[in-house]
Amino acid sequence: MAKADIILRGRNYSIACAPGQEARIVALSQQLDARVKHIASAVGDIGEDRLLLITALALLDELDSARRTDGTSPAAEQKAADAMAAVSDRIEALAARLESGG
Repeated sequence: MAKADIILRGRNYSIACAPGQEARIVALSQQLDARVKHIASAVGDIGEDRLLLITALALLDELDSARRTDGTSPAAEQKAADAMAAVSDRIEALAARLESGG
């Protein structure tokens, strides 16, 4: 078993992976780190666990939306963009609820 050394929110992690997948895991972790930073800037200090939970839910929502659309047409691209905007709105609403304690 190979390992990939990644950095997420300034912390170092060593992740087990299939041999030859190290570079892919590092690239994916960089994308994840960028997403977490983007969401953190939108929601503020809500704690690492909640921040990673919101990020995971946002990514799953995007994946679900992508599975439901045919990504080859302009209408599908617009639908995906609308879905991403909706995800952003939901994240901001969830962050507001978390900050208000409810």
